[in-house]
Amino acid sequence: MIVAVALLGYLVLALIFPERF
Repeated sequence: MIVAVALLGYLVLALIFPERF
């Protein structure tokens, strides 16, 4: 599902760039 992919992508970005969230 598109929503699942978006959530996974958001989590990955949060792990890579924690200072931005």
